[in-house]
Amino acid sequence: MTAVWQQILAVDARYNTYRATAHPHLRTLYIRRRSQLLRENAKTEQNDPNVRRNYLRIRSQLLAQKYGTPSIDQSIKSRSASVRSSRVTLESLDSPEHSNDRTHRRVHSGGSFNKYHLPHEPLSTSDGVVPTWAAEASRALVGDCSLSENYAFAGMYHIFDNHTSAAIAVKFANDDPLRLATGSLDGTVAVYQLHPQPAVTCILRHTTAVTDFCWSLSNDVILSVSLDGAARLWATHTGKCVRVIQDPLGAALHCCTFQPQNNNMVIIGNSKGYVQILNGSTGMPTKGGQGKTPGRVQCLAFDSSGKILWAGDDKGCISSFLFDVATGRLTKGKRIVVCEGHAITSIAARSWISREARDPSLLVNCAFNLLCLYKVLSSDGSLQLKKSFPVKHRAHPVKSSFCPLMSFRQGACIISGSEDMC
Repeated sequence: MTAVWQQILAVDARYNTYRATAHPHLRTLYIRRRSQLLRENAKTEQNDPNVRRNYLRIRSQLLAQKYGTPSIDQSIKSRSASVRSSRVTLESLDSPEHSNDRTHRRVHSGGSFNKYHLPHEPLSTSDGVVPTWAAEASRALVGDCSLSENYAFAGMYHIFDNHTSAAIAVKFANDDPLRLATGSLDGTVAVYQLHPQPAVTCILRHTTAVTDFCWSLSNDVILSVSLDGAARLWATHTGKCVRVIQDPLGAALHCCTFQPQNNNMVIIGNSKGYVQILNGSTGMPTKGGQGKTPGRVQCLAFDSSGKILWAGDDKGCISSFLFDVATGRLTKGKRIVVCEGHAITSIAARSWISREARDPSLLVNCAFNLLCLYKVLSSDGSLQLKKSFPVKHRAHPVKSSFCPLMSFRQGACIISGSEDMC
């Protein structure tokens, strides 16, 4: 029954751009209320599921008769800003007057904007979004939409049901909105195409649960790791496994990433607390390419230069390592304790958030109901807490990410999963 109401919502979202064209806020309100009602009814209804399926078929026909078949560009545009998780607005990061704004996950924070004065006064808008004069052309390109419209919930595009256990990671290919991959505890990584017809293009199989994966820079290879202690490199166009690399210590693997400046180097983190640098061509560890963390390595992230590597562990620590791109050698940097005894489940790095928040930043999920934003202070990976946000998170490997840059307005947004179904 749940899958049927999600499909009904996807149909509504597909036609949402045609509704109330002069009042976009009503479109947002409609789809949110529609989602709420469908979700609530799905929990309580005991009817024959065929009733809902017939309803879906008839509603699809009626909408097609009224509006016609939506083009793929319009459909993707109406859903491209969909978010199923917590949203936070970071208009700036330093102002004290906003330090207690915790009433909603979409939090407007203060102003490192004050440090960077533009040559003109900003142009205010009725919804509180203040784009800079230098970004008016960018705003026009995206349809002059408000903040809430650009990040409005817009329903489902398609539902893939090929996994038989929890999906632990969902990642788009680099700079490609039409290719997607998911990793699951059922031991598989699934690769999808979203256009012209949503479909599974290949299934990549481990022997036990997949714990992490990542795309190479060119998207032709996927690196995945599993509790079986194997890191595997896959050709994405064929689904063929091109190399299997066993953990040198024989431990279960929990995270992986490519070196951003040299995708022939792969980095893995294991259950014994070691970060290892491996040569992707030979499968051999690099000399000096090993670092130790206090606990089981849960997540990894590089800065944009590939010279700083951060590792989060299940003891609540973030360790930084300096990476020699030429040799693959790791040097110990700094270590901070986010919350002792509570796992770090996700780290995301961004070198530049927005015009008004230009400091390199780190986004961290901690299993103590915390989403933390850190400023990177120096080249040794030192961190300073800028702001923390309440996100329900205690048991599961919740992840977060910086949203795509929208240069027409001040600040930036982040998105995080949570354990409260939001």
